[in-house]
Amino acid sequence: MHDEYVIHGAPLSLFTRKLEAAFRFYGAPFRHASAEVRGDGGIAERADTHQIPVLHTPDNWAIADTTPLIDLLDGRFPARRLVPEGPLGVLVHVVEEILDEWIARTMVHFRWHHAENTRHVVSTILGREVSLEEAQELPIAKWGPRACRATGTESPHQQEQVEREYGALMTALETQLGDTGYALGDRPSAVDAILLGGLRAHTNADPIPDLSRFTRVLEWDATGADAWDGTGALAAFPNSTPFARHVLALGREGYAPFLLGNAGALAAGDKAFVVETYGEQVSYLCRPYPEQSRRMIQRRIRDRLDGDERERVIEWLDDIGLAACFAP
Repeated sequence: MHDEYVIHGAPLSLFTRKLEAAFRFYGAPFRHASAEVRGDGGIAERADTHQIPVLHTPDNWAIADTTPLIDLLDGRFPARRLVPEGPLGVLVHVVEEILDEWIARTMVHFRWHHAENTRHVVSTILGREVSLEEAQELPIAKWGPRACRATGTESPHQQEQVEREYGALMTALETQLGDTGYALGDRPSAVDAILLGGLRAHTNADPIPDLSRFTRVLEWDATGADAWDGTGALAAFPNSTPFARHVLALGREGYAPFLLGNAGALAAGDKAFVVETYGEQVSYLCRPYPEQSRRMIQRRIRDRLDGDERERVIEWLDDIGLAACFAP
């Protein structure tokens, strides 16, 4: 037994920094440790994953996957929960899902399609400055372009569009932070955790993109977000905030076709599938996790809402064009 939570991950990992942000919101004791390799009874082997982060809990559990981890921690720190119960919790979960599973591909693109980012990241990992040529010889730098291809950002058109998409997301967040302390109101949610994970591991850590024009976002990342005193409220369901509505529209237009295409490909036993994204037919690698993730939302609606709440949520999902994805 130990008396604190230990996050096994890496500082340049999106989901490691997401979990770190969540712990700061919970006000819970935690420390970082390097991710251990499989094969020697290490923490990754105990959690049965090769991905990071893995959380080692005070009661000696080793658990991966930040979305169910936040659900677990919400139960342990109920006064500071990051996903509320009821219909509003579904809204938070859906917005988090879109950021987790759709915007994450933009982070991969920025890191591995921009040579200066690739060199910077490899230099950081090695602890010394390396040339681009040396950086590109490392296995992780060879993995990066393959990951971009698998997640649909290989073509110049898609690269241009995802950068425009991220710029619009930051513009929406910059505007929102002029009105509320966090993305969905005056208290943090799981949505803020993934936004901070992206900023702290990727887009405000790497040379590209230049976020200097987003002054509120940068101040929020630097000090403002972590200064939560435990008070405040999220904006009400179903309208939420303009930022939430921006992300939900992005989910309807971009993520939903991908998610349903992925589900169909999994059911058919296919390895890849093609859907239209930003006016172009794009190939994606079929992946089990997005399907698992959307089923978490379906279970939340089915198992954690009463009849009236479930009816309201399904009507809302239909209104925003996401019922096919998330209605149970």
